[in-house]
Amino acid sequence: MSRGNARRWAFYSLPVIQGETRRSGRENRDARPHGGYGAAAVSKAVLILTALLLASCATPAPSPAPSTRGLGEPEVSVPTKPADAGVKPPAPSGLEDPLTSGLPGPQDLKRLDFRNGEPRLPIKLMEGREVVTFSPRARMRLRFGGPGDKVLDAPAGSRWTVRVTQGEPAQWSARVQLGEFRFADKAGLAEAQETWRARGLAVRTHTLGSVYGIAGKVIDNRRYLLLGEEALTPEAAAKQQAELLRRYGLRTTLFEEVRKPSRAILELKDENDAVVGLAQDRLDAETPDGTGFDVRQVEYGVGYDFHAFEDRSFRGALQFAVDRGGKLAVVNVVGLEDLLKGLVPSEIFARAHPEALKAQAVTARGEVLAKVGIKHLADPYLLCSEQHCAVYRGRTGEAASTTAAVEATRGQALFSQEGRLVDSVYSAVCGGHTEDNDVVWGGPPDPSLRGRPDLLEPAPDVPGPSNLKAWLATSDVPAACKLSSFAQPTKFRWEKRFTQNQVDALTEKLGVGSIQGLALSERGVSGRARLLTVSGTKGATQVRGELNIRRLFGMLNSSMATVEAERDAEGRPTGWLFRGGGWGHGVGMCQTGAIGRAEAGQSYPEILRFYFNGAEVAPIY
Repeated sequence: MSRGNARRWAFYSLPVIQGETRRSGRENRDARPHGGYGAAAVSKAVLILTALLLASCATPAPSPAPSTRGLGEPEVSVPTKPADAGVKPPAPSGLEDPLTSGLPGPQDLKRLDFRNGEPRLPIKLMEGREVVTFSPRARMRLRFGGPGDKVLDAPAGSRWTVRVTQGEPAQWSARVQLGEFRFADKAGLAEAQETWRARGLAVRTHTLGSVYGIAGKVIDNRRYLLLGEEALTPEAAAKQQAELLRRYGLRTTLFEEVRKPSRAILELKDENDAVVGLAQDRLDAETPDGTGFDVRQVEYGVGYDFHAFEDRSFRGALQFAVDRGGKLAVVNVVGLEDLLKGLVPSEIFARAHPEALKAQAVTARGEVLAKVGIKHLADPYLLCSEQHCAVYRGRTGEAASTTAAVEATRGQALFSQEGRLVDSVYSAVCGGHTEDNDVVWGGPPDPSLRGRPDLLEPAPDVPGPSNLKAWLATSDVPAACKLSSFAQPTKFRWEKRFTQNQVDALTEKLGVGSIQGLALSERGVSGRARLLTVSGTKGATQVRGELNIRRLFGMLNSSMATVEAERDAEGRPTGWLFRGGGWGHGVGMCQTGAIGRAEAGQSYPEILRFYFNGAEVAPIY
C-alpha cells in the first residue's frame, strides 16, 4: 500500500473520536417458516429473542428489606447482621455498589444480533495486548464510531496495526460467589441462604440468564447465584475467599462488577507505520461478504503448559476493544454456525464417524446457547475461545468433516419432551456409566440428564458401579467408550499415585495437618463421589463437589474412583493410590461412547436420544 493511499484514507478518519463508542444496530430479518410457523411469526420470535438476550447478561433485582416469604419464592437480598465469629471483612469505605448504582459496564459494548435467523456472538480471541496486526481477506470497512461515524475502506490483503495508548484500567469490585443454583432449585437456594445466615455472613441472590421462545421451543438458561452481600475490593475479596476455604473447606469464585469502565485511545496504523486514525475505546472492522480476517500472533493456552502464539484466520467481523486492564482485546463477532465450524474440531476427533460428529455439533450448539449471558459479565465479549468456555481457533481450526457435520445439522438443538432446550453437556469418557446431573453439580434432578449404563450389549455377568471395586477391576465391560476405535485404555480405567508429601502439600490450605485418612462417599449411580472426608493430625474437614474433589488432587481424571493408603511397617501412610474409571464428569453425552455408538450403526438422533433420556433434535432457525 502506498503512502499516498494512506493520506487519502486519513482524510476520512484522522480526528480523535471522543464521546461514547458507536453501537451498531442489529439486523433482524424474516426467517424462513419452521414447523407451521409463518415468516412473520418467526421474525417476531427473533425480535423477542434478540431483545431478551441483550438484556440477559446480568440483570440485578432490587434489594428489598429482609423478606418473610416462604421457601417457594427466593429472597432477592438477605441482609443479616454478622455474628462476631463471622467471616465478613470490614466493608471498604466509599466503595460504590455496582449492582444498585446502575454504572455502565463492558456488557454495554456487547451485541448479539441475528442474520437470516442465526445469532452472531462476540467471542474473545485474545486480550491484554499492546499491539495487534491483522489483514482483511476481502474488501474491508472499518468504523471508528463516535460523532460523524468515521469510516475507512481498505482492499483485501492490506496489513493494519492497532495499538492501545493512554490506557486506563477499569475499577471493579467483587462479591464472593458462594453457590450457583438452577432456576428450579428454589429449595436448594433457600437452604443455602439459611446456612450462611447461621454462619453470620450476609448474602444476596442474583439472577443470570433469560428465558425466551423461538420456533415454538423454549430456551431457558436462568440460574441463581448466591453472593456475599458486600461489594469488596479485589484484595478484600481474596482474603474472604481464603477464610472461607480455611473455615469451611469451600473453594469459591468471584462475581466481578465494574465500578468505572476502562478507557483508552486506539491508534490505527497502515503497513507503512503511518497513523491513519484514532478512536476512543473501540474499532469495528468487517468484510461485507463475511470472508473475515487474518490475525497475527493470536495468544492461546494462557495459564497452561501449551501457552503459545499462532497466526490464525477468522470468519465474520472483528472488534478491537479495551479490556479491563486498559489493554487491547480482540473480539471476533461471528455467526453461531461459523463459530461451531472452528469449535467442534477442538471438542472431538475430526476423523470420527460422521454421525458422532453430527451429535457433537448439536450438543455444542446447545451448550453455546446455554452460556449466553452467563459468563464474562465484566468483559467486552460474551464468550472466550479458551478452555473456560470452548476452544475456538476460527477458520484455522476447521476440518472438512466437522464442517460437514455442522452444515448437516444447521440450526438444530436438543429439546426435552417438554419442549425445553436441553443442557447438552458432555465429557470425554464416561467409563461405562453416565452420571446424574444432581450428583455432579447439585440442585434438582434434570430428567434429560439421568445416569445410565453405556453398554452396547447386555452384560448380566458384569458387576455394576454399585460394587465399585469389582466394576473398576473388570476388563471385559462392553461399554461404548471402551469398544470405540478411538478408545484409550488409560482413560477408561486408570491409576494415580501420590506420595504422602504430595498429598500434604495439596491439602495444606485445608488446615488439618498431615493427612491420615481420605474417604470418598455420597456416590451416584456411576460410582462418582461428591464428598471427600479428609482427616489429618490437626483435625478433619470435608470437601464437597465432584469438581472440587478432582481439583484438590491436581485434576483427577474423574471421581469414579477408590482411594487407599499405602503404609509402612509401622502403619504410617507413605502414599495414596487412586483407582478410577472415566475421564470427566460423566454427565450427558460420552464423546468417545458416541463414536462407539456411531460405529455400531446408530444415527446422531439415536445417539442423542440415548444419552439425554429421550430428548429429540429440533430446528430453532
